[in-house]
Amino acid sequence: MQSKHNKQLVPLAKHLRKEMTKEERHLWYDFLKSQPVIFKRQKVIGNYIVDFFCAEAKLVIELDGSQHYNDAGKAADMVRDQYLKDKGLTVLRYSNLEIAENFAGVCTDIRNHIGRCT
Repeated sequence: MQSKHNKQLVPLAKHLRKEMTKEERHLWYDFLKSQPVIFKRQKVIGNYIVDFFCAEAKLVIELDGSQHYNDAGKAADMVRDQYLKDKGLTVLRYSNLEIAENFAGVCTDIRNHIGRCT
């Protein structure tokens, strides 16, 4: 995927990598790091920072907190997801609650998507 990214977002992305949420840390350290494909954390794509990105599988993983469930959050996510889909990427979204209560199911779903894409 050849895509220009907003270089002004790079410092924020670096900060977000250092300050991951509890759910992001759990998914990263307890699953994504051990996968046979490379995931990047807080990757700048265009004017967006995605939580996790795998170039090989053309996969974006987003973990959603409560701000994603109000009208403004839903609208912003729709625009963002369409932009990423237009770049040929698959976007998977999981709530923080899913990470906490169904971690194995989330991991299975991600693993299935990786298998389809590689």
